[in-house]
Amino acid sequence: LAVTWTDTLRASLSPARTCYVLTYYHLDVKVDPATQSVRGSNAIYFRVMTPFTRMQIDLFKNMEIEKITLDDGASVPFDREFNAVFVNLPKALAKGSSHSVTVFYGGNPQVAKNPPWDGGLTWAKDSLGNPWVVVTCQGTGASLWWPNKDHQADKPDSMLISIAVPKGLADISNGRLRATTELRGGWTRYDWFVSYPINNYNVTINVGKYAHFSDTYGSKPALTLDYYVMPQNLEQAKKTFEQVKPMMAAFEKYFGKYPFYRDGYKLIESPHNGMEHQSAVAYGNRWVGGYRGFAPSAVGLKFDFIIIHESAHEWWGNGVTSKDIADMWIHESFGAYSEALFVEDQWGYGEALKYINGKKPNVRNTEPIIGIYNVQHQGAGDMYDKGQLVLNTLRSVIDDDVLWFSILKGLMDKFAYTTITVDDVIGLVNEKTGKDYNYFFNQYLRNTKVPQLDVNLTFKGDSVMAMYHWSADVPDFRMPVKVTTAPGKFEFIYPTTAWQRMFISKMEPGEFKVNEDRFYVNLRLSWTYMDPRVQTGGNRRGSWF
Repeated sequence: LAVTWTDTLRASLSPARTCYVLTYYHLDVKVDPATQSVRGSNAIYFRVMTPFTRMQIDLFKNMEIEKITLDDGASVPFDREFNAVFVNLPKALAKGSSHSVTVFYGGNPQVAKNPPWDGGLTWAKDSLGNPWVVVTCQGTGASLWWPNKDHQADKPDSMLISIAVPKGLADISNGRLRATTELRGGWTRYDWFVSYPINNYNVTINVGKYAHFSDTYGSKPALTLDYYVMPQNLEQAKKTFEQVKPMMAAFEKYFGKYPFYRDGYKLIESPHNGMEHQSAVAYGNRWVGGYRGFAPSAVGLKFDFIIIHESAHEWWGNGVTSKDIADMWIHESFGAYSEALFVEDQWGYGEALKYINGKKPNVRNTEPIIGIYNVQHQGAGDMYDKGQLVLNTLRSVIDDDVLWFSILKGLMDKFAYTTITVDDVIGLVNEKTGKDYNYFFNQYLRNTKVPQLDVNLTFKGDSVMAMYHWSADVPDFRMPVKVTTAPGKFEFIYPTTAWQRMFISKMEPGEFKVNEDRFYVNLRLSWTYMDPRVQTGGNRRGSWF
């Protein structure tokens, strides 16, 4: 991996970042479709952790900074290095004190070439020719369009998003709409208040001519469900978005209460496929089942992938956030596994297994799922499909669904609204189970090889002896796995990386199997027939993978 100084500035938790923690943002900008520009200010409120005179914030170098002020007072000097901005204060700020810096800026933000995978603003037109403006910036960085502390390790406690747009257009952003104000010069400002901690890449705008309809879910209190779509798609949206209520019921059953009740849940049509913006999920799946009409199994076509997957991020990614982009698997593996749990809730465990195992052809196993820390390097794309298979495997290894679902809820209960690492996940799993699963996560997430169960069967008369062990990268890999100990009968065995043996019921080699629907492993099977009529011993041998 070639690491640049730009990567380090963006991804490392340097003293210029750790010296303060965020408490609040007020983003106040005009979004102008005519000039494809964003201009205004962001007030960054913070608490001092260690005294400092120099702090880092972030804004892409193509965006101009007009001035930066301290505590709504005089301007303070700053210097820029690539996309990092270093604010230089006249005297050290005292530990424990609270302050703000306000950045006044403007410019033409980077345009997304392939949203949502490519970061930037999308300046589109709806089918009637009206402006339609959205943003996607996960991975690339929210600082491509607004100044902030662009690192996942820190979130403000709350935020006010004030977006002014040309009269006749609306902006839909995160949180609750507090006010709509007509401004001079033909502009309208929409003030959205976010009452929970929020990731910087989740902060969103959706500018256009939207139709709105609403509903509620549950009671005491009811969760508000607000939907914004192009007017010509209103009736179709009312049908498609009926999936939200059963989805919400399933996820609350498995993960606990929707994390952002005060702010509500919104689903907003977008010109790209979709994105998990907190309480303002972007939707662009063209009103079809699966992912734009494709799915790994038949059951996958029974639901809208984008609604289910992106909404799952309200728990995994938005509710609980990875501290470093290297641990984005926490968002995407649990988000992908959530799809299977929705299938299980709606159509049963058998269909969920078909859905999960239908993802196997997509897995490449060329890079680890965990990336490299502190250099803006996320892990392999396998974090989606392989990650789902790995979590299904862990559930099967634990073999106690009450315990398994207590782990999922436990992650949400313990870490809601915070940022975590893989070690936090492993620690909770170990705590809940009373066992050490470091070997499991190290093999599946930090290495590329799928663990291989090597089995040699020796047939002698009516006796079958099985010799077996794990071939894995982790020296102490010791995962239990279910295999056939009799034709059609699966039972746990407890392999390690050392050879072990056991006697099993008589069966043909083709009848020996691993329960591969529940355990994501490879099997290397070989066998020997010992013919007692041949005094020299063995005779027929064979093997397969």
